[in-house]
Amino acid sequence: MLVEVKVPELSESVAEATLVSWLKKKGDYVNRSENLIDIETDKVVLELPAPSAGVLTKVLKNDGAIVTGGEVIGMIETEANDTKPDQSENDNKSITAAKKETTKTTGKGTKESDAEETVSTTEKKTENSNAEDIDQATPMLMPAARKLAEEINLKATEMTAIKGTGMGGRITKEDVQAYVQRKSSTSLEIEAKPGAIVTSTANERTERRIPMSRLRQRIAERLVESQSTAAILTTFNEVNMQAIIDLRARYKTEFEKEYGIKLGFMSFFVKAVIAALKKYPIINSSIEGNEIIYHDFYDIGIAVGSPRGLVVPIIRDADRLTLAEIELQIGEFAKRAQNGKLSIEELSGGTFTITNGGVFGSMLSTPIINPPQSAILGIHATKERPVVENGQIVIRPMNYLALSYDHRIIDGREAVLSLMTMKEALEYPMSPLLEK
Repeated sequence: MLVEVKVPELSESVAEATLVSWLKKKGDYVNRSENLIDIETDKVVLELPAPSAGVLTKVLKNDGAIVTGGEVIGMIETEANDTKPDQSENDNKSITAAKKETTKTTGKGTKESDAEETVSTTEKKTENSNAEDIDQATPMLMPAARKLAEEINLKATEMTAIKGTGMGGRITKEDVQAYVQRKSSTSLEIEAKPGAIVTSTANERTERRIPMSRLRQRIAERLVESQSTAAILTTFNEVNMQAIIDLRARYKTEFEKEYGIKLGFMSFFVKAVIAALKKYPIINSSIEGNEIIYHDFYDIGIAVGSPRGLVVPIIRDADRLTLAEIELQIGEFAKRAQNGKLSIEELSGGTFTITNGGVFGSMLSTPIINPPQSAILGIHATKERPVVENGQIVIRPMNYLALSYDHRIIDGREAVLSLMTMKEALEYPMSPLLEK
């Protein structure tokens, strides 16, 4: 029975997605729930598990294709469920049998190379029959050579021009590289999957053109949208972090023993932001048409770097959480962002965003608002600097805060005072153990 492989239903805010890469090829056997392909939206990368066990008989959409929720992209034949192929075992048996048969029939005077040639021919037929992306006339490729050829999209006609130097005339990775280098002596443009263009010249100066991922395209769209639709202004202040540093040093052992997680800085910044948003609700608002929407809840987005780009998971109802609960959520978000396991729901919404460039060493920046929000807080690296206290120059660990806000609805007074509230909450923090 044929079973359809469908794109999972996407959220209302996601209209379409991109097929990143099939992990199985046509003709491969798949187990139920085994990941078939990665699907990228403008928020997350989703895994598409096989709906049934069987053989992948049809691939209707290739890598890089644009798809929508519920669209059929492949077919699985479930009748192969009880006859799962073990190709490698069959190949080994065939090769062994061929070698024995050759030795038996050729006699004492037969050269060993003849047997190797017979075995090589058997392997060649088996491998070519399973490689649908290489023409039947293509010489046999070693696995590394095949992978390289697919990455740079060498055509079957080009592969026939490569002389194999491996056993039995096999084409090695070095053979493919040498062929490409010979062609690049003048200039060569190679189209790489899924559409990258690599330009190589004789002096080995190269350029690569790679299509932006859907997430990167969405980030670009939103940032341009933010700067073109909002009147963004940034105000700055500095915070003496000594009190929080001392507090963390004093309570770190007890805190970790009590909650099973280290006491970090970000939970204090989240608490400080909530204090400011409660005091100045306009900072937690957004614009919709000619109306201002005041949010009486506090969903704080934490910008997190990932291999795919910047993502902003949301801490829901952050005002109801303790420092420990906030630290646990941030740690979980960071871990799952690195593994690409964040869900669309976890990246949707948010009433205010915190971005921490300080972890990368940033000293000062003007963060861009994450629409439709109206403000964003930028945190930077804490550095010891000379400051004046009570008429004396002293050294203190200082952090510059930057609050970017939409001047269409937030006046400078509210922006500056809300940043002052954050500063006060950070310079006079409460004991983390008082939240029990």
